[in-house]
Amino acid sequence: MVDHLFTGATELEGRAIREIMALAMDAPAQAKSGHSGTAMALSPLGVTLFARLLRHDPTDAQWADRDRFILSCGHASILQYGLARAFGYDLDEQDLRGFRQPHSRTPGHPERGVTPTVEVTTGPLGQGIANGVGMAIAERILRSDFGEDLVNHRTWVVAGDGCLEEGISHEAASLAGSLGLDRLTVFYDDNHITIDGPTELAMHDDPAARFRAYGWHVIELGERANDLDALEAAGVAAIAETARPTLVIIRSHIGFPSPVMMDRREAHGSPFSAEAITQVKAILGVPDVAFHLDPELPSAMVEALAERRAEHTRWEAAMVAAGERGARLRRQYDTNGALAEVGPVDYFAGGSRVATRKAMQRAMDTWAAHTPGLTAGSADLTDNTGVVLHGAPQGASAPGGRQIHYGVREFAMGAVLVGQAAHGGIRPIGSTFFVFSDYARPSIRLAALSRVGTLFVFTHDSIGVGEDGPTHQPVEHLMALRAMPQLHVVRPSDANETLDLVAAYLADDNPPTTALVLSRQDVTVMNDDDRRASKAGASNGGYVVRESEDARFTLVATGSEVSAAIAASEQLAADGIVTRVVAMPCWTCFEEQPREYRETVLRRSLPSVSLEAGATLGWSRYVDHAIGIDSFGLSAPGDYVFEYFNIGAQCLVDHVRDWLGASS
Repeated sequence: MVDHLFTGATELEGRAIREIMALAMDAPAQAKSGHSGTAMALSPLGVTLFARLLRHDPTDAQWADRDRFILSCGHASILQYGLARAFGYDLDEQDLRGFRQPHSRTPGHPERGVTPTVEVTTGPLGQGIANGVGMAIAERILRSDFGEDLVNHRTWVVAGDGCLEEGISHEAASLAGSLGLDRLTVFYDDNHITIDGPTELAMHDDPAARFRAYGWHVIELGERANDLDALEAAGVAAIAETARPTLVIIRSHIGFPSPVMMDRREAHGSPFSAEAITQVKAILGVPDVAFHLDPELPSAMVEALAERRAEHTRWEAAMVAAGERGARLRRQYDTNGALAEVGPVDYFAGGSRVATRKAMQRAMDTWAAHTPGLTAGSADLTDNTGVVLHGAPQGASAPGGRQIHYGVREFAMGAVLVGQAAHGGIRPIGSTFFVFSDYARPSIRLAALSRVGTLFVFTHDSIGVGEDGPTHQPVEHLMALRAMPQLHVVRPSDANETLDLVAAYLADDNPPTTALVLSRQDVTVMNDDDRRASKAGASNGGYVVRESEDARFTLVATGSEVSAAIAASEQLAADGIVTRVVAMPCWTCFEEQPREYRETVLRRSLPSVSLEAGATLGWSRYVDHAIGIDSFGLSAPGDYVFEYFNIGAQCLVDHVRDWLGASS
């Protein structure tokens, strides 16, 4: 049967496209919120991908060797929900009627863990492209480790004009081209419309030339967004390309086939009127009834996917036939490539002075070989951050390489890490200077929101950076990241505590998203007694380093300032003033502890003061007074800068003496 709207579509595919297009209007109209136009225009592409190209099984949405699908233009989420329902995934009419409503399975933008087929949380444009790069890296590494008979899938991304305009797409595409990620395909919906109006208001570049310059294979389909055979042929050509990632450029028309909304900016972010919906449904030949869903479509689609679902069956058989190799792969997926056993650790000697960033490299040297899912790298600062894995770096000539050179691309690195973690079987670590967490912040936020176990290692954590000056000295960054829900911001007290906390992260099957904040300057390593307190309490986020029932004051600190608090406590003790010392390496971890534990650690009945080389905002929840830095830094040697800003043991001693004197 010839379809006058959708070239090459089978009768079943045509039914699916029409249903999804109608749903793309009905759901936003009922919610009085949402984006109809892009979802409508991309319905033929979505059906082509799910019906003809993707390796997937609706009866097992989490099959490990499935193809990964990412909707980078997440505002078109109703497209993905319509596809999930039409192809027999666990999503029903009530879920679709709950679009953008409280606690529904169909939120305004795709959220990982909420809706079947959603692999990553996309929303901010361009993130999905970089997530796709991370997933392609993860697949390549696992395929190299376990063989193509057990790991053999691809990553498909659908992106829009906004995704390509955002800077993250430039960084991610450049990295993907450099690595030659041939199993990554991005379909670019070139519809020439943004919320403000035509893309020509602000964009005149040539995406095809741009991606060719990055080293991509580029296919320009032109006006064939409704030609399923042409879309399939482009996908087949992408599969045949074995040296480069592929960009397929499609010229679609937002709001197609609406006579009044097509190619208008209003189709981007405004629900269609009832009259406009009626017009489109008449053109599509579907009933003018809201949420009119074909009850037979999902089962028919599942049946039509019999051959693709058979690939799942063949994979399961291959896993069994592979014996121990298959069992190892299952374990790696189940544990996200965790460290199996911590084993003996070469700790640093008490009293020595070691920068906490140097402990990171010792951690890599100690446990990397025993952490099968580990990948590590930096944004061009590998030697500075201490995140070095030995062996060939990741690339086309070393597909199993675990060391990833992200280049000067913090923005993309963060999202690529998220993609690796969301893929499964991989435990990614990325690193840069702490001040550049500003560049990675959108991806850190999505990592925390998604609850993927990414480890961001940030070194050069304070004014101790010294001569590089205020542009490189983070002061507000600790508080800015601590404000982020579900993110563990960890600032260890010394090098040995760093080793313990890294080991805990590597050994956790489902670790929290973590920002590990480490010093450039040397920090005094705790003595044996303090070390025992750290060993017992650091993972709780806060603990008592030194306790006394006779204490008159509590000194609280994080990171390198813990050693200053210990020194101040000893100096005050020499004057007969007994104090307690508390370390607070992770506020989020501390807040997760029972109230009784937190009260025992803080003992708020005593006066208290905190010391931290950063902004004081927020410390009032834990102490009576906060000493820190509420201005930008200074270009000078690190020791001078600490002295200039009065960050050290003496400021604590003076504060306690002044307070007790005033009190008495």
